[in-house]
Amino acid sequence: MQQRSLGPFQVGAIGLGCMNLSHAYGVPPAPEVAEALLLRALDLGITHFDTASLYGFGANETLVGRVLSRYRSRFTLASKCGMTGVDGKRVIDGRPETLKLTCEASLKRLHTDVIDLYYLHRWDKQVPIEDSVGALAELVREGKIRSIGLSEVSADTLRRAHAVHPITAVQTEYSLWTRNPEIAVLDACRELGVSFVAFSPVARGFLANALTTPDAAETFDTKDIRRSMPRFQGDAFAANLRLLDGYRVLAAKAGCTPAQLALAWLLAKGDHVLPIPGTTNIAHLEENAAAADLMLSPQVLADAEALINRHTVSGSRYNGPTQTEIDTEEFLPA
Repeated sequence: MQQRSLGPFQVGAIGLGCMNLSHAYGVPPAPEVAEALLLRALDLGITHFDTASLYGFGANETLVGRVLSRYRSRFTLASKCGMTGVDGKRVIDGRPETLKLTCEASLKRLHTDVIDLYYLHRWDKQVPIEDSVGALAELVREGKIRSIGLSEVSADTLRRAHAVHPITAVQTEYSLWTRNPEIAVLDACRELGVSFVAFSPVARGFLANALTTPDAAETFDTKDIRRSMPRFQGDAFAANLRLLDGYRVLAAKAGCTPAQLALAWLLAKGDHVLPIPGTTNIAHLEENAAAADLMLSPQVLADAEALINRHTVSGSRYNGPTQTEIDTEEFLPA
């Protein structure tokens, strides 16, 4: 697989988001299925694994640590703090003392002495970003983490944080149907030499040909987070589905799958962009990894961009309460 820089680390251009092996999209796969998928990812040249203390309230880090710790020298390990499970509920807490305690727990679950890239999962707006990043900088000095990342932050917040300690990566949702990073933070990352990690690069399955009928969203598990996302609801979902016909035709003409087209589009956005699709299916994992070697014409990528974009997609990315938790720039209403 082609390599890209993730700060000081060289990793496969396409990484693996490990979240849905334990969290967010309903019942997770059986442990043996998850283990087989993680090991197959290594075989495919995937060397960037992304987890978090939040995912499964520690279960995902435990899984990654159990399966991959014996191969620790072969991959770059990313995890996150600042948003964890407390008494069964998701809590955002960016206080320095909390971040340090979370790191200690993560190191134990991951069976490692050091985490390569440690993100502030969400900026706790009750705590100055300088204070949270300052705590992470102390963890760098102590040798418990090698570098610092931020998730779902604006360009302004990135600059404030970067002034305290160099930031290695910003992680935000970015795909054909979520273009918010193009407002400011993508350019800020390029200017500051910060890698940009794109989560949900195939639009939470929408661009992976996984949802094909108007009632598809109704089949989501009761704990599937997409149930609360406006783009997957009612008239908005029906309108979005109509975009897929042309998109599938475009992918077929290009000789790739819809998911591969979405990933190739992201990779073409800049050498500092690194997608981390997640999956519970080994066939989909192999499909995603193969996208790193696609050579699609600029016209195909432009056609995809014109077909699915912020003007053609219906519904907001998050519901109201979730939107208040993030710091990313938003497009002004038309």
